[in-house]
Amino acid sequence: MKYYLAVDIGASSGRHILGWIENGKLLTEEIYRFSNLPKTKKTAFHDEESLTWDVESLYLNILNGLKRAKELGKIPYAVGIDTWGVDYALLDENDNLIDCVYCYRDDRTQKTVDKVHKILSFEKLYSKTGIAFANFNSIYQLYDDKLTGKINGAKSMLNLPDYFHFLLTGVKKQEYTMATTTGMVNSVTGEWDEEIIEKLNLPTHLFTKLTKPGEEVGEFSKKTQEIVGYNAKVILPATHDTASAVLAAPLEDQTPYISSGTWSLLGIEQGYAHTDLSAMKSGYSNEGSINGCFRLQKNIMGLWMIQCVKRELNDEYDFATLVKLAEANPISDKINVNDQRFLAPKSMIDEINSVVGRKLSVGELSYCVFDNLAEDYARSLNALEEVTGEKYHTLNIIGGGSKNQFLNQLTKQKTGKTVITGPTEGTAIGNLLMQMVGSGEIESVKLGRTIIKNSFDIAKI
Repeated sequence: MKYYLAVDIGASSGRHILGWIENGKLLTEEIYRFSNLPKTKKTAFHDEESLTWDVESLYLNILNGLKRAKELGKIPYAVGIDTWGVDYALLDENDNLIDCVYCYRDDRTQKTVDKVHKILSFEKLYSKTGIAFANFNSIYQLYDDKLTGKINGAKSMLNLPDYFHFLLTGVKKQEYTMATTTGMVNSVTGEWDEEIIEKLNLPTHLFTKLTKPGEEVGEFSKKTQEIVGYNAKVILPATHDTASAVLAAPLEDQTPYISSGTWSLLGIEQGYAHTDLSAMKSGYSNEGSINGCFRLQKNIMGLWMIQCVKRELNDEYDFATLVKLAEANPISDKINVNDQRFLAPKSMIDEINSVVGRKLSVGELSYCVFDNLAEDYARSLNALEEVTGEKYHTLNIIGGGSKNQFLNQLTKQKTGKTVITGPTEGTAIGNLLMQMVGSGEIESVKLGRTIIKNSFDIAKI
């Protein structure tokens, strides 16, 4: 049996999922899970405290999950890691991490956005990259590193999955789908945009030739082999988690998708980037996929809000209970789930109560989040139809959020579309699929999607 291991790290948790082909079906097994939350700490380049990722702990958990595979007697032939987008590590001449890895929710870029746009207007950036504005895009983070001097000693820049792959193998690669989330990859050439790098006066040596999903990074280094007890290949998945999730979606005839998790990403696969004014004003982004395609999609705040509510309530209620309380406590209050005030508030509950103008019960808070999230799905889907000039009849919801049947029903009601849900572990499955395609185990992504459709519970609402 040839096993593959997907290490899927989200902005709130990570998991190791083994996959293998048996009797024409893709079978999976979760073998390790761990939590992941940003931490507030004092860094070397800012006076105030910053939100950062504990990358040492993340890597330790990656290794622990790899060791778990051996304990189970299921040593993987290949391994691939995916994470959320935009965040990265800067390494010095000795390949040591410079200071820290900032979390995209940190507010350090608030002062750099306007400075970047004075050099290159957002309209210009969008016309070149097709990447929608978000103040946490890597381009603004890197410019902050330039202003603070952090970038001065950097010899390498690696997005998080690339950094972890490097730690496993000693080989540095910059993977394409993740690189597009930086807002610095040209949508026509598929490589780093030289004008952007030059105009911002960023070190050119940080930006190397991009590598596509399915390509091999290398094998485990001797150090990694000593730690985990075996050798394996590292084969690039689409390292941006949403790119992997969409690969696993059983999409047919240009079906829009929602990758539902901490963030909700709503979009559609397209053969070219939409960099016109209409797409820009609608907030749609053109992020890289495979075979020269793009994911024309929009970031929506997602389940982050209900995750924060749950955490503030000291995890007294599990998600299933919050859903039941929401169903029993409908309210009509409207909030903009994409408002910056909800990105990293000290108290999500206080922010929601402030917007609606009164103190909501737990059930009302939950309903308010789910209802307004579904409202935004509907608005975003209408905008997508305007940008593409197409009318869609089906919406495929994938990822962990696809298990929320109440939210799925609200989405169906507000969009008027047929809703298809699943697979739940879409990101890990897409990660496995790309590893298998890269190794030759599966002939193509198209065939892989057929296998996925026949292997997992896909429901129609």
